[in-house]
Amino acid sequence: MDAGAVESLLRSLEDHGVRYVVVGGMALNLHGLARFTQDIDLFVEPTAGNVERLKAALDAVYHDPNLAEISAEDLLGDYPAVQYIPPEGTFHVDLLTRLGEAFSFQDLAFERIPFGALRVSVATPLTLYRMKRGTVRPQDWADAAALKRQFHLDEE
Repeated sequence: MDAGAVESLLRSLEDHGVRYVVVGGMALNLHGLARFTQDIDLFVEPTAGNVERLKAALDAVYHDPNLAEISAEDLLGDYPAVQYIPPEGTFHVDLLTRLGEAFSFQDLAFERIPFGALRVSVATPLTLYRMKRGTVRPQDWADAAALKRQFHLDEE
């Protein structure tokens, strides 16, 4: 994934005051665990104002008129996830406000860690481990095992 493109996106989120937490494979990378990924997974605070700031941040980077189609109702409704594919680039952005009943934005412990010249909000290793250990995807099991090893997580 293009680190410059990711940094531009994260800088815009910071500049627009978006309340977000990076999760998924990119979060593992930010914690120093090498993991190939073609997307960035962002949990966003589920408020209408935050979703509007998110759209403004995305527009500042991608200048995409299709962003108008993302609504607060999309991210606050029964299926609280949107996959945004920028008009140009090699990755996509998964936007979430909750994962079923298991995780909501308020459930995520996060920390501010450096990425280039920025400090960004990233789920803690323990939170990532909890998110990944019980899924049905083998990649998530491998991620959970790597997190457990690297960060000496004893929780079962």
